[in-house]
Amino acid sequence: MSTVLVTGAARGIGLATARAFHKAGWKVLGLDKDFSHCNENFFDRMDFDLQNLNEIRGLVEKKEIHTLVNNAGVLFCDPYDSIPEEHKREVLTVNIEAPAALITALAPQMKARKSGRVVNVGSVAAFTGHPDLWYGITKAGILNLTKAWAKELGPHGVLVNAVAPGPTQTAMYDQLPQSRKDGVMKSVYSGRVCGPEEVAAAILWLGSACPEYVNGTTLDVNNGSYPR
Repeated sequence: MSTVLVTGAARGIGLATARAFHKAGWKVLGLDKDFSHCNENFFDRMDFDLQNLNEIRGLVEKKEIHTLVNNAGVLFCDPYDSIPEEHKREVLTVNIEAPAALITALAPQMKARKSGRVVNVGSVAAFTGHPDLWYGITKAGILNLTKAWAKELGPHGVLVNAVAPGPTQTAMYDQLPQSRKDGVMKSVYSGRVCGPEEVAAAILWLGSACPEYVNGTTLDVNNGSYPR
């Protein structure tokens, strides 16, 4: 049985992704720093705060993992001119440094097997100036990280791709000011918010079934939406 590691698995896109892989017959390792609101028991829980960068390698390198889904992310609705240093540091650590550390830790076993997949969860925020400065920067960075690792691991049979969701019904979306929600919805073709399970379906495809020639790419799951 193949194993997938999903970060940020306690809710939202991460939980929907964990469910999708489970239904497809995979063993699921779900990583999150807070499972207090998650009653699911179909996956093995890994209680871990991704801000502990120095502990990531020891946490995962001895586990046999066939697909890594870097989904965990944080966002703070701070104005450009008054971003607390602790918010900036958490966004940088969780959104870009931790995914990079996880890929680095798992790359050797994937190369040795000559197979494996990584799916990074970016955002439509990567494609334009974003109201949450460091969030947008990290989401642009994760797409560049995707291409860099695809180039490194592609010759070894490992696929590294990303998804870029638009407005998705998650706790992160719920915290946005209504004016932001109204603005982004004006450009959404279908006039509705995306369901987490729709993003999960794209992640499952990239993480298990997409052709091997799909590598280093970003799959937009944003229905035409771009931040205003």
